[in-house]
Amino acid sequence: MALFARIIDERAPRHSMPKFLFTCLLNRALRKAGCACIGMALYNFFFTQYKGALLRNIPVVNVEHPLDKEIPFLPQKVSVYLDFVAFWIRTASFLNRAYPDRKDFAADFIVSIGKLYKTAAEVYAACFSTTKRPRYLGTFRFALIHAFDPHLMCIPSLHVMLVIRTYTAFAGIIRTLGDGETYARQAAEVRRHALAITESVLYVKQHSVNCVAAAMYAMTRFDPPLFTEKDAEAFVADLFTDNTLPPAVADCVRRHIFSLYQRFLAQGAPSTDWTAPLLAFLEERISQQD
Repeated sequence: MALFARIIDERAPRHSMPKFLFTCLLNRALRKAGCACIGMALYNFFFTQYKGALLRNIPVVNVEHPLDKEIPFLPQKVSVYLDFVAFWIRTASFLNRAYPDRKDFAADFIVSIGKLYKTAAEVYAACFSTTKRPRYLGTFRFALIHAFDPHLMCIPSLHVMLVIRTYTAFAGIIRTLGDGETYARQAAEVRRHALAITESVLYVKQHSVNCVAAAMYAMTRFDPPLFTEKDAEAFVADLFTDNTLPPAVADCVRRHIFSLYQRFLAQGAPSTDWTAPLLAFLEERISQQD
């Protein structure tokens, strides 16, 4: 996220994320949005997950795919992986600075982030999903992940949902306000970092390729105009293009993610319940593992 941070700093050198958080406390609209977001995240992700882990009243299924083994474990990507919250907060901060008289846009964006937690929990409440993580405690960050993340909410990946929402909402807002060209560089940088975080969830083995496809499907159902099938195809096409993965492996990963996304989309189209394809996928995995 360094480059996006530099762009923001160039345009607002006295601005900082702590200053934005302080601004949220002082502004009623932003304060209300922030409290709503935090409340939805705490209840739908943390409370639901820890409660399920303790009571063991929700089925748990492994959702790995053979392609996951082709993606190397890269511990150095953990800083990118853990940047997902600061990423959307920085983006909200930029919107607040760029449009000081239109705090409703930043506030609505913040609320929508919270709604993602509530939306994803519709799947989590019915079935937990997990993957096998390396027993790696080589850094303090990984120690924190293993200590505080029960790793039971993989499908759909909230990491991927949040970063997709961040870049699509940012682009949508500046377009609505007539500044699509003015802030085109910032929009491109936000999207690039969304791609980097999406890749990182696989490099640090917190998710499977199946989780990425599920998250993309969830975002198309969450806000169809902002993340169409065409947008999803373009997003997948830009994953793993830096040659970290062998080209043949990268191509297989991209094809699988988009193919599974299309499968979910086709299965979900006739239903008013967006969770149906994901729950069917999880039930299928449970039957295979019995």
